[in-house]
Amino acid sequence: MRIVHVVTRLLRAGSEENTLECCRWQAGAGHEVLLVHGAEADAGWAARLPVRTLAVPEMVHPIRPVADLRALGALRRLYRAVQPDVIHTHQSKAGILGRLAADAVPGARVVHGVHMLPWAHVGAARRRVYLAAERAAARRTDVFVGVSEALGTAYRQAGIAPQVHCVRSGMDLARFRRADLPADWRALLRLAPGAARPPVAVMLAALEPRKRHLAFLRAFATVRRLMPDLRIVLAGTGPEAPRVRHEVARLGLGDRVILAGHRRDPERLLALADVSVLASEREGLPRVVVQSLAAGVPVLVNDLPGIGEVLRDRVNGRILPARDAGALVREMVGILRVPERLECLRRGAAASDVSPWALERLGPETTALYAAEPMRAAA
Repeated sequence: MRIVHVVTRLLRAGSEENTLECCRWQAGAGHEVLLVHGAEADAGWAARLPVRTLAVPEMVHPIRPVADLRALGALRRLYRAVQPDVIHTHQSKAGILGRLAADAVPGARVVHGVHMLPWAHVGAARRRVYLAAERAAARRTDVFVGVSEALGTAYRQAGIAPQVHCVRSGMDLARFRRADLPADWRALLRLAPGAARPPVAVMLAALEPRKRHLAFLRAFATVRRLMPDLRIVLAGTGPEAPRVRHEVARLGLGDRVILAGHRRDPERLLALADVSVLASEREGLPRVVVQSLAAGVPVLVNDLPGIGEVLRDRVNGRILPARDAGALVREMVGILRVPERLECLRRGAAASDVSPWALERLGPETTALYAAEPMRAAA
């Protein structure tokens, strides 16, 4: 098959990693794969990808009507030139434009990957725009694929799709089991020679507004005196990086918060962690939650749709109220100050069954759905 995947941004984040792994398997299985992305891309990362990529500069993340119309035209021209058998869209903007442009190739199967709810925690006006756009694009969608059961339920309840197939976000779980500490862990934590290893919390998340790093830092600043030796490692890159750096300096957290940037060894950071934390307001089912449990590290997270499909509150982690960074930080400190609570959660994390997220299932299960019975938008 000739398969075109379309993403809004090609950055080092969960939905892109999931899409890339699917592309990698499909190319290895003999399919002709093209990964199309918008203006925002990590050029160094894109150059090393195992599949052909093509940029559509007109496609941008914010809602910009003029640019969006130009992107729609560019995608139509691209589809006519490539003549794909399957168009598989991902993320919100690419999901809308990529499917609306599919009228250029009426014979192509159109698949949409649901990685998160674009209308969650936004204003009423924006919510109406997102829902209307999703319903319009659904009329040109044959198959919906979601990374969690909860996302599928939300799409059905919103009247967008009568059926959403669930294919878990696949990842190399063996990589996260029994990983060694980072070779530079002492330097990373800014420890003096011979100093004892302090408590460590790790947040693996792209530096973008919906991950709510700023709210997390402000909440941590109010309780930092309760654990003077606690280190927070923020690993990731993204457009919010300058604001995060500024906030760390403004709050006087430079000795406590480490901005690690992009790391190619997330499994080693988790080996260093006592807990893994995530303050996001919108996600699908975060890959880092699964990776943390595979590493035997309990996860503390603000409530998200579908998070209960992998995280069991008070068993392998804690699920705190949505968007309440203060509750997340207070629970983090509370657990780290009571070794018995931490050890109980660590045992639960180590015993978690994360096999449904195994990498070897992602490509075959996704590709098999390309032949599924077409399911059009709900009436």
